[in-house]
Amino acid sequence: MSSSTPNAPSRDQWIEIAARTGLTAKGIVYSLVGILTFMAAFEMGTGDDKGGKSQALEWIEEQPFGQVLLGLIAIGLLCYSVWRLVEAFLDTEDKGSDAKGLVVRSRYVFSGLMYAASTFYAAKLLFGSGSDDGSDTRETVAQKLLQQPYGQWLVGAVALGVMAVGVYQAYYSLSGKHRKKIQKTKLDNKVKETLLASGKVGYIARGIVWLLIGYLFLRAALQSDSSEAGGSDSAFSFLEQAWGSWVLAIVALGLVCYGIFSFVRARYQPVNT
Repeated sequence: MSSSTPNAPSRDQWIEIAARTGLTAKGIVYSLVGILTFMAAFEMGTGDDKGGKSQALEWIEEQPFGQVLLGLIAIGLLCYSVWRLVEAFLDTEDKGSDAKGLVVRSRYVFSGLMYAASTFYAAKLLFGSGSDDGSDTRETVAQKLLQQPYGQWLVGAVALGVMAVGVYQAYYSLSGKHRKKIQKTKLDNKVKETLLASGKVGYIARGIVWLLIGYLFLRAALQSDSSEAGGSDSAFSFLEQAWGSWVLAIVALGLVCYGIFSFVRARYQPVNT
């Protein structure tokens, strides 16, 4: 008798499962980031901290059955990270090995590593050792870079790279490139356009956050002070101080839109394997 399991998922099926699981987890995290930040903007019982990814994961842990929920989210984020790295190294999107293709695939690597870091933080929370938030991590990175020869230039290069990500997010939205994620679905046209509009708003909001994080790194470079660097929570605090609670609330709602669009992608986006 054969020991193989005929109905076991193939490699291609595992890649698709990882992609859809990862996109669902990403949608949950971004929706929570937006909701918690919106509530914090108007002091609606969430404390002074704005809702970065680390705060969203901490909030999940504090809920009933939080350890179970956080474990599931950690698995989902790991799936997303693995999927992005598969896209990069196996070139499942057929981007090629020319200069343009390598730039796109390097973006997949960057995304995979970012979500691997979020997975690691969720795991630290699960095992009771999560103490440093995203801002502290970025301050540590800035501090170590500043200690190197030409440290200010290195931090400045990181700042420009992060800001470039923000600009690309806005371009991705305004150019309509996000439409291809669900363009071929058989949804009602009005529903599809509404969902695409949520994605458009979401990518712009995400771009704003990346630009602000990059700006904070740029300040750290110019002042040679690692404490100026920070993550999304620091970016939210800076945004509120500079432009007020209403602007912060609008960006927060944009991040909720991004989370919703991630759910839509999890359901309808074709996954190349």
